[in-house]
Amino acid sequence: MAWLYLLLAIIFEIVFALGASASHGFTKLKASLITVVGVVGGIYFISLALKTLDVGVGYPIWTGVGAVGTVIFGALLFKEKITPPKVVCFVAIIAGVVGLKLLAGV
Repeated sequence: MAWLYLLLAIIFEIVFALGASASHGFTKLKASLITVVGVVGGIYFISLALKTLDVGVGYPIWTGVGAVGTVIFGALLFKEKITPPKVVCFVAIIAGVVGLKLLAGV
């Protein structure tokens, strides 16, 4: 269940970041409410995941995958550019996440 909770935390993390961008400094009510739901959901589910997972595994995966997801959805929703250097960084983050997952039981 910890990995499912982590996945949900990642989804809420992405929602939080995208909502924060769309809220324009909390001046847009709907986006501001989405941001708050994202924050609360993300923290709730990461706290459940970290009951089982080491914080040194769960937290970096949460932030890393959340960051990559935010960039991807930022490009789709807000027309932000994904450049080759960004892709190299995504690959590095994903490699780190895979490494942490593989070493989680060690």
